[in-house]
Amino acid sequence: MYPEQIVLPMKEELTEQGFTELLSATDVENLMSKKGTALVMINSVCGCSAGTARPGTILAVQQSAVKPDYITTTFAGFDIEAVQKVREYMLPYPPSSPCIALFKDGQLVHMIERHLIEGRSAQMIAENLKGAFETYCN
Repeated sequence: MYPEQIVLPMKEELTEQGFTELLSATDVENLMSKKGTALVMINSVCGCSAGTARPGTILAVQQSAVKPDYITTTFAGFDIEAVQKVREYMLPYPPSSPCIALFKDGQLVHMIERHLIEGRSAQMIAENLKGAFETYCN
């Protein structure tokens, strides 16, 4: 588990933008039981999280006219129980952090794995997500 002093500023980058934290398996199950769309960003300490995943996800939410009903985050290597549970909902995709998933009525409809984050700009990730929002969040 990562030290809190390292993780908290990275968590706050999202929570200060209105993202709700998923801290337990119960939080994840409650989210997935709701009707509507839910964005889940699995945050991490890796450089691509800071460089493009967090900024890209924030940009998508800020710039999109259509947004998910729920905008959430959990942290790999820190929110262990929540990350493990949300990854069950992400199957058949293998564990990946960072990653960004969009769910509709508890079902995975769009996934951006780490290998699709690496080497891409924050704006490219935002455009990908905005397209998913337009498709699934109407």
